[in-house]
Order: sequence, then C-alpha cells, then structure tokens
Amino acid sequence: MFTGIVQATGVVRSVRQYAAGARLVIDAPDLRRPLLDGASVCVNGACLTVVRSDDSIIEFDVVPETLSRSTLGALATGNVVNLEPSLRVGDSLDGHMVQGHVDGTARVASIRAAGPERVWTFSPEQALMPFIIPKGSVALDGVSLTIAHVERDSFTVALIPTTLARTTLGQLKVGDRVNVETDILARTVVATLGRWRERAEAEPLTIEGLRADGW
Repeated sequence: MFTGIVQATGVVRSVRQYAAGARLVIDAPDLRRPLLDGASVCVNGACLTVVRSDDSIIEFDVVPETLSRSTLGALATGNVVNLEPSLRVGDSLDGHMVQGHVDGTARVASIRAAGPERVWTFSPEQALMPFIIPKGSVALDGVSLTIAHVERDSFTVALIPTTLARTTLGQLKVGDRVNVETDILARTVVATLGRWRERAEAEPLTIEGLRADGW
C-alpha cells in the first residue's frame, strides 16, 4: 500500500527484455533504505517487487501484464521515474490510499497557467471515466492528486510548483502518456452499484435480498 506521495525520483539505468517480461534497473540513491529483496516499491504508479538492491541501484522484474497495461513498457535508459516505498506502520497518510495497480493510461490534453499553479487536462481511456469524480482522488504516475473538474471524456487537476519540481510531472508535454490508478473507494462504489443494477433488472430489490447480501 502507498499514499501517492513521491519520496524520490530515479533514473533508468537499463531495461533488459526477455521472454517472461523485463528486468528494470533504476539508479535511485535517494530512496529510503534499507530495501529488502521482495519489498514493494511504487514505480511511476506501478507496484513492483525488488529483486536486488544496493546503496544506489534497485532491480525489478516486470511481468508482461504490467508492461502492456502501463507506460513501463516504453521506459528507456535515461528516463526519470517517480518512486515511493511501501507504507510502514506509523507512516503519515498525506495523500490517499494507493495500491500501485495501474488501471490504464491517460494522455496530457492541455497545460495552462493559473497563477503559481499549472492546470493540466488529461484524456484517459474511456473505461476509466466512471471512476473519475470531481474532488475525488487519482494517482497519476504514482502522484496523489485531487480532481478539480470532470468532462465527458477528460478531467483536470491543478499542480503546485512543489509537485512539478519534485516529481516527473513537471517534465510532461502535451501528448505524453501517464499511468492512472483511480480511487479504490470510487471503483468499489461504482462496481457494487453496477452489480446491483444488473441484479435488479433480473430480480427486484427486496429487504430479504439486502439481508442476504449482508446489509
């Protein structure tokens, strides 16, 4: 579990493709240590398992599913990535509950200035839009953000200078893709109501039915 508060950035040292996925090696001396083999680290929003590390580098094996569903499949040597280690008991929850499970991607549609902030509009895969709600949370490349405005096929967030300076979001340009993880609470509510709706169409909602579902 993560919070979407990026602790450090790292630089991709190498990406080695093989039949079962890829070995991703990241130079990340500023990330909190120690990092045990088997520990979880959120890399640009995707939860990956550490297979080897030292004081400078961290190595991960990335499975084909992650490579295809996220932007990690397009990483190359020299790219900068956002990093967050998994939560420890007693850690501060400054962002929101992030699982590191990428739901899909979105493209930067526009960037405009609004005083010290930058207002960014993203166009996500259409299947993600039901889970994007005004004033709700979203993780973009692992960064916890609050959704300011929602249109039919896009949403807007405001980024402060600190976020732009400390994460990779400040390097993005119009047309670039980011990993998207929608809020787990929004996904749960939408999925549950969807199942209830399908059930109600076949069987009317009753007190007995609610009791059977644990209500």
